[in-house]
Amino acid sequence: MAAPTDLHVVDKPAPDPAGPLVVIVHGAMDRSTSFGRVVRHLEGLHVIRYDRRGYGRSAACAPGSLTDHVDDLLAVVDGRPATVFGHSIGGVIALVAAERDPGSVRSVLAYEAPAPWTSWWPQPSTAPPDDPADEAEAFMRRAIGDHFWSRLPARTRADRRAEGGALRADIASLQGPAPYEASRLPVPVLAAAGSETTWWHQRATRELADDAPGGEHAVIAGAEHGAHLTHPTAVAHLVRRAIERMHPPK
Repeated sequence: MAAPTDLHVVDKPAPDPAGPLVVIVHGAMDRSTSFGRVVRHLEGLHVIRYDRRGYGRSAACAPGSLTDHVDDLLAVVDGRPATVFGHSIGGVIALVAAERDPGSVRSVLAYEAPAPWTSWWPQPSTAPPDDPADEAEAFMRRAIGDHFWSRLPARTRADRRAEGGALRADIASLQGPAPYEASRLPVPVLAAAGSETTWWHQRATRELADDAPGGEHAVIAGAEHGAHLTHPTAVAHLVRRAIERMHPPK
């Protein structure tokens, strides 16, 4: 299995090639560069991060299904024992990959992985805009606020709007039944959330920790959904905790 040639991958080797590998998978309307502060706190570790299909410097890759994103992650891991840190939908991708290939994905840190297949997950009150670009802009305005959106350079706003197709593919990939069985996850799972995040992300995180056989729950005090931007030291601490919980090879 090989990742698409247009997939933008940033590989930061460690001094010890035999050390643990960490792979970071970003969420919707995000990119690998936003995890730079976290990576700086992971000194000494082999860290790989990449822009998922349709985002950032992987914009030339057509948006993909959940299966496509899992394939890409496993191609990046390339059979090596790894801890995968998935943020938001990146957490879902990491959990599905762990279920499929626990020999490679030995532990998962899932930060606020969504669970829209549950009966209690809030549903949108209005229909999305017809234009995917408008949907991407609306997403960004909710995430950072109208004031900060308006202050972004025109080129940046255009680039983010161009990611609307990838956003729609992400949303579509989570429709239907749960893509993994939490009670059968074969690797340790550290499920984390911010203390100031939404109640639905907090509930999804608690239930994942409770249902996974190797589940553990963690809360980052004062953090919201974007903890990798606001609390990078705390996030890096959780990454190291997830590494400590890696399953040894059989």
